Amino acid sequence: MGTTRITAEPDTPFIDLEREFDAPPDLLFRAHSEPELLKQWLGAMYEMTIEEYDVRDGGRWRYTHHAPNGEAYGFHGVFHGNQSTAGMLQTFEFDGAPGRVSLDQLWFVPNGATTIVKVHSVHQTVEARDAMIASGMERGLNEGYARLDDLLARLAAPVA
Repeated sequence: MGTTRITAEPDTPFIDLEREFDAPPDLLFRAHSEPELLKQWLGAMYEMTIEEYDVRDGGRWRYTHHAPNGEAYGFHGVFHGNQSTAGMLQTFEFDGAPGRVSLDQLWFVPNGATTIVKVHSVHQTVEARDAMIASGMERGLNEGYARLDDLLARLAAPVA
């Protein structure tokens, strides 16, 4: 539905994202918290295996993206606080950069018939933030969010 706005101010270790979706917060929460739905949109270029996804305070998550060439890219973290239709809070770590952990706060902001998803990602250093951006993050986000748009439309469609 919308364009993903990515902001990374110079000399700060933050990445801020914002995108509008044509769906209510409860559907966006489901798409972010139910493993079978998450697999349908996250990591659009790759097949995804979810080893663990425990969406509660202290719950761990781990998934791996499998590239067609056989390479695998693992990610993991921990959920913090109450995950709800208001938002989610988690750590994020890429297996290929051990010890480089970000803290990601996500909000589902109602906006009439749509919802604005906002993310504030805090990295340990500006260099770590810049490495995340250089990793192809923008392309991956846009591809995944386009698939999320499709998934949300299917979830919102009346059952015949």
